[in-house]
Amino acid sequence: MAENTASDGAPAKKGKLKLIILITVVLILAIGLSVAGTLWFLGDGLPGSDSEESAPAEEAFVPSSYVDIEKPLVTTVQAEGRQRYAQVFVSLSATDPEALAAAELHMPLIRSQLVMVLSSSQFMELQTPEGRRGLAEKMLATVNQVLEQEGKPAIDGVLFRNFVVQ
Repeated sequence: MAENTASDGAPAKKGKLKLIILITVVLILAIGLSVAGTLWFLGDGLPGSDSEESAPAEEAFVPSSYVDIEKPLVTTVQAEGRQRYAQVFVSLSATDPEALAAAELHMPLIRSQLVMVLSSSQFMELQTPEGRRGLAEKMLATVNQVLEQEGKPAIDGVLFRNFVVQ
C-alpha cells in the first residue's frame, strides 16, 4: 500500500512542474511585451530599430553666458525738482560667446551709454516694476546699438543684479 501512494504522487509533481514552467514563460513574455509596448508608445522605438535616422534633428539647447559690469552705474535722476541718486549693478546675457567678448572689449563705450540712459530716466518711473522693465529694454537696445556699430553680434538681455534709487 505504501508503494501505491508513492507512485500516485509522482505524476502530480510532474503536472505541477509543467504548470510552473508555463506560468513563468507567460510572465516573461508579458513583461517583454509591456516593455516593448512602452518604448514604442514613448516614441523611442523598439531596440535595434533605426528611428534615430528618420527623426528630424532638433535644435540643441545653448545655455546663456553672462558678463558682469563690475562697477555699478551711478547717476542722478530728476524727481519733482529734486535730484535723486540711482545705483544699478548690471549684467549682460547672451548665448553667443562672441557677443559677450565684444561687449567686454567695448565696455567703456557701453558703460557710458548706459549711464546716459539711466540718467535720462524719471525717478517715479524707476519706482515701478514696469518702469524697471522699460529701462532694461532701453539698455538692451543701447548695448545692441553699440555692438551693431562695431559690427559685432547682439546680446540677448540686460539683467539688474542690484537696483537702488534714493
